[in-house]
Amino acid sequence: MGESRIVGKPLAEKTLAEIQREVDAYITQFKEGYFSPLALLARMTEEVGELAREVNHQFGEKPKKAEEADNSVEMELGDVLFIVLCFANSLGIDLTEAHNRVMHKFNTRDANRWTKKDTDNP
Repeated sequence: MGESRIVGKPLAEKTLAEIQREVDAYITQFKEGYFSPLALLARMTEEVGELAREVNHQFGEKPKKAEEADNSVEMELGDVLFIVLCFANSLGIDLTEAHNRVMHKFNTRDANRWTKKDTDNP
């Protein structure tokens, strides 16, 4: 379960900046604009709950009811991503820069925390 499932898989090419701009263009066409940070956090919580439900149906012990909508983990992750993008845009956060800072943190703090593949180091 810990192996990469995207190695060798063709992935769509779009930068995170392009995605942020695309979401911004979509949201700003409406007079209401972005929701408040608190409302976005509530929406994110809702979407993560829907993702959890879908993961539980697909990988857990709880089968889906016959009358339940046929959602997918992919679509629920997309919904979570959309809300994260809205949240970042509403606060003026560059998610590429945020990602770079987080990866630096992980690469520094956790440099020797996990056993690396193809090395003789314990």
